[in-house]
Amino acid sequence: MNIIFYLVIFIIGTLFGSFYTLAVYRIPKREDITHTHSYCPNCSHKLGLFDLIPILSYIFLRGRCRYCKQKIRPRYIVLEILSGALFLIMALVMGLNIENLTLIKVLDYCFVVLYLTFIILMAGIDKENRKIDKAVSIYGIVISIMYMIYLCIVEKQSSIYRYVILSIYLCLYIVILILDTITLKKFAKNTYINGILLTIITMVIFTQEYITANTLIVTILSIAIYLLIYKIANLKNRHKKTDKQISDEIQIGFCLGVSNVLIFIFAIYFMTKMLY
Repeated sequence: MNIIFYLVIFIIGTLFGSFYTLAVYRIPKREDITHTHSYCPNCSHKLGLFDLIPILSYIFLRGRCRYCKQKIRPRYIVLEILSGALFLIMALVMGLNIENLTLIKVLDYCFVVLYLTFIILMAGIDKENRKIDKAVSIYGIVISIMYMIYLCIVEKQSSIYRYVILSIYLCLYIVILILDTITLKKFAKNTYINGILLTIITMVIFTQEYITANTLIVTILSIAIYLLIYKIANLKNRHKKTDKQISDEIQIGFCLGVSNVLIFIFAIYFMTKMLY
């Protein structure tokens, strides 16, 4: 039975992965992601049911649109597979199976899915556009508030320290949003750094301080290695880029997202091993 259970989770993950590809494409363009029918980005033809089956449609269509025959970017099938695998891995490391399903475990997993959705959308949009989308940041804030309320209800004997910390994070959200609004009115654009700060606060709420601190360390090291390699390669380039141009190309949100997910998985796995 557990094999079927995990297969269902993988399939659900691929469905979410299909949604993620759509959302990463449409959100920056301010297109509807819930009611507008899926269409080919090349010929704008509406896609049928058999064009939207995760992984299988891409394979059967040989990576091409059924209607205009244009190649479909491999990122679609890659994100669907990775999303399915991520959902499955999270279920395994959290010890989720048919025998021990409880309401608390299901709710915990649902919040993990909501959080992963935030991270994937944030990182995906940043990878494509080098931008932390405000709509995605707002979604992160909403699910964070929901999660804080959930923790207060479930952890009835939680210390006052826990409540104070959660209140501080909520205040930080408000302060950064106010600053972002002021920046938007003054310069007619959202600042990248404000989006990164909102992302980090959401990470702290869902994955706690230790995991977020390690995420920041890994991200900084990754960026440092990237800059070193880039600068060495740039020495031989006639059209050398300035340090500012190079730094403006670094997708900090993407690096944060990948680092956080990997560390989050390892942390849950080792915590589960220690408990059992």
